Formats: sequence, structure tokens, C-alpha cells
Amino acid sequence: MKKRITRYLKHLIGTILVIFFVGAAVIISLNGSFAFGENELSINLEKEGPYVFFETDSTLTVNYIKGNKTDGFYLDQSEHLITQEVNATCFFPLDSSSFSFSLKSQFTPPKSIYNDGQPIIAISDIESAYKTFRDFLIANKVIDTGLNWIFGKGHLVLVGDFVDRGFSTTQVLWFIYKLEQEAQKHGGNVHFIIGNHEQYNMQGKFQSASYKYYGVANILGKQHHDLYNEKSFIGKWMASKNTLERINGILFTHGGIHPDITNYDVTIDEVNQISRDNYYKPYFPKPKLTLDQVIISSKIGFCWYRGYFKDDLSQEEVEKGIQKFDGKAVVVGHTVQWKVKKLYNGKVFAIDVKHPKDYNKNFPVKKSEGLFIDNGTFFRILASGKKIEL
Repeated sequence: MKKRITRYLKHLIGTILVIFFVGAAVIISLNGSFAFGENELSINLEKEGPYVFFETDSTLTVNYIKGNKTDGFYLDQSEHLITQEVNATCFFPLDSSSFSFSLKSQFTPPKSIYNDGQPIIAISDIESAYKTFRDFLIANKVIDTGLNWIFGKGHLVLVGDFVDRGFSTTQVLWFIYKLEQEAQKHGGNVHFIIGNHEQYNMQGKFQSASYKYYGVANILGKQHHDLYNEKSFIGKWMASKNTLERINGILFTHGGIHPDITNYDVTIDEVNQISRDNYYKPYFPKPKLTLDQVIISSKIGFCWYRGYFKDDLSQEEVEKGIQKFDGKAVVVGHTVQWKVKKLYNGKVFAIDVKHPKDYNKNFPVKKSEGLFIDNGTFFRILASGKKIEL
């Protein structure tokens, strides 16, 4: 009897191990990973902020969270005229670092097209990993260790989904805001292309947000959806951004370009205007497929389309979509890859990879990558700063 039980247990344990390893292999093969070892600093709210809201047509409030669970939380709050330039600081608990910037309340939509021959660095889907983002830019000589812009007149293109799935959403967004200011002083440009997760946040869909931000909203006396609504400074700033841009002949959009867009007479500027008009409006399909529906659809829209990775597009269809907007190629994020790669004979560059998280570890180990474009040559760039020609 004892031997039978022992054999049964061995068989059961063996079966469980086989299922576990097969399951793990399947998850990893699908670009999945296992997270572990979350750092308790991930939910440290001391100095969290700033959270900035327009109170009237002429005033705004700047809020920082202070305190802790033991002693209680409170707000360090100040009110300012929107005509004022307000100095602000953003704190990062993991390494007790911070960075400063100025709040300027005028948000002008950026241009859609740039032609200056300057080098380009593109990265996507950072998903609230501030340290990863910062260190990648330092290693690839976009900024120095003091977070000062050193990329000259170059273009830094952020191809969507820089929010959600992490504990540093606030830090990432203010860092992008700061980088914009730094780049402009040196004749450079930061291009924040909106992805579907930025839209989620503007539309009050927080299923992918860290639970940390429910606590943040509560302390602020607001609902979660208020953090990026039309009275939120950072929300209004995001809502001014583009969905599609062409830089030195290369198109950048988060998801991709569906072939149906070629059936319509539309320019890049019009794509962006229609997108901005709908950032705060949750999408739902309508009986008739209109131009607006093609642009903002949660299946075939620019922020959502995954057709380049389903093997159901011909080379001709891919090129037709790119040529519609006078592009030579298109760079996309949204769909995770093992590494930055080129597809469709160099017409599509896929740059979404699994980036390391700030506050936990992963197996397999994640490593950041991006894309560098210089004089028509494309390079895969690594977190170490190494460049590999594609």
C-alpha cells in the first residue's frame, strides 16, 4: 500500500511538473514572462506628484501627496494663475531621485510632418517603467546622467503606450513633458505618439492601471478617471498629441495602417485632427464604416491595428497603406516582439519589446530595445547603447 501511494505521488508530482514547464514554455514563446520580487517602494506615496488640475478658466492647482500609511496622508497644494510659469518637481521613490520642469498651460498640437534629415531614435510601450526609460535614453546618448538633452537637433519618437501596467505612470508622463522642453531648447524634438493605453486613460478605462493610482485618486479627493480628464493638466497635454507622424519620410504610429484607409481622401493632418477630436470618446462600431470609424476603430484604427503580424497582408497592401501618406516605411509598437525587427522587405519596423519593470523582476529577464535611424540606415539599439544594423 505504501509503495502504491509513493508511486502515485511520484506520478502526480511528475505530471504537475510537466504541465508547469510546458505551460511556462508556451507563455515564454508568446513573449510572456513571470514577475516576482515586487519592491515595497512601489506604493510609497511620499512626494508623489505633481497632480495638476484646472480649477477655473484662469487658475490651476498643483498637488503633491505627503505622508504615509502610519502617520496619514495629506496634500501639499498651491494655486496659480494659468498665465504663470510654475516650477514643479517629480520624485522617483526607487532611487530617491527627482527632476524639475516648468508648467506651461498652453497646449498646441504638434506638426504632423518633419523633413530635416536629423537622426531619429524611437522606442515604444514603456508601460510606466520610468527607470528603464531614463536609463535607456542615457545609454543611447539622448540625455546625460543629469537628464539634460544631448541629442542635438535629433528626434526622439515615443510610439505609444507609455502608461499603465506599472507603478511609475506619473513619473513617465512628466519625464516626457520635461524632455519636450529640454529638446526644444536645443532645436530637437520629442514626439509623443498616442497609443491605445493613453486613450484608455483619457477615456476612464483603468483595467490596466496599477492599483496604486486608485489610492492616489482617493487622497486627491477625486475619482480614478479624473486623473487624465479634460480638467487634468497632463490629460489635456496628452490630448494635444498626434496619432500619426511622418519624420524624414518615415511614418510612426502605434498600431499600424489598415488597407481600408486607402479608400478615403485623407491627409496626415486630418487623421490627427479626427483622432484628437475622439480621444475622450470611447469607441463603438456603427452600422456604416466611415472615415472616422476607420481612424479610431478599436480593431483597425491607427492605435489598435495588428494586421502586420497576422500573415494576412500582401506586400502590395502594406506598401499601399504607407504610400497613402507618402511614406518610405512605417514604425509601429503595440504588438510585442522578441526584438526590434524589420518586416515586409524593410517597409515595417516593429519596435514593441518587453521592457524591464521598475519595481519587480522578471523571468526571462527583460531587456529594452529601440530603433535608431540615420541617413536612411536603420539600427536596432540596445539598453547598453550598442547599435546593430537591420
